[in-house]
Amino acid sequence: MRFEGIDNPEAAVTLRGAEIIVPREFASPLKKGEYYIEDLKGLKVITLEGKIMGQITSLAEGGNGSLAEVLLLSGEKRLAPFRKEFFGNVDLEEGKIEILEPWILEEQ
Repeated sequence: MRFEGIDNPEAAVTLRGAEIIVPREFASPLKKGEYYIEDLKGLKVITLEGKIMGQITSLAEGGNGSLAEVLLLSGEKRLAPFRKEFFGNVDLEEGKIEILEPWILEEQ
């Protein structure tokens, strides 16, 4: 990747830690099973039985992957590892995501 005005390693250092944000039409195409974080925000979190537990309000990078912040129906917020062991099918058209292990959102 090249940026106008960044012609050498010394200039590139000034961008260390920066985020690159582009309009959706210029974003990289996604492979099957990949999603942009913005597409996951607002999805209803449902159990395999169809019970709504809450909705995803944000995702954050954690030490070992992403964490989903879920606003529960009770109004409480919980963090859950956004991993295939905990979250299953994502249906953007229906606006929902399956939670495979609902206990991860329960009060500890």
